[in-house]
Amino acid sequence: MTPSLLSNAQFERFEIPPPRGNTKDGISYTKDFDVKFLKVQREELLARRQAELARATRLEDEATSIIEDGEMGDVQFDDEGGEGDTMVVQRDLDRVLSTQARQTILDIDAALARIELGTYGYSVISGMPIPRERLEAIPETTVLAAEKVSGVGPR
Repeated sequence: MTPSLLSNAQFERFEIPPPRGNTKDGISYTKDFDVKFLKVQREELLARRQAELARATRLEDEATSIIEDGEMGDVQFDDEGGEGDTMVVQRDLDRVLSTQARQTILDIDAALARIELGTYGYSVISGMPIPRERLEAIPETTVLAAEKVSGVGPR
């Protein structure tokens, strides 16, 4: 049974099919996800990983620069700072965004590992195949949209 998007019903667990084979470059393909699709997904994941790593590093550098450039608690009233925007708030924001980027990198690394294992594209909740459109939009996703909005999936 597949519950509706807003239901509280439980998701039936399906067995993830075993890989049909492996390529020389470490892709394990299945009956639902062919080599061509998985190669495109892997390339997208690698590109996203590189972008998120650059973003995390930039944000961490900005947070460090804020600490080094001024005394904590100083209030900045120039064009960039806005009215009363403190360096502490900006530093904390940079740290939060950097942490989010680092978590996305971990999610991407897990997706890349699933490509090698032959479990990429299958929900970790139900074992059902995730629609290709969802995987193309969010390649590191691990759950169906219905599972995500119903609250049974990871947040």
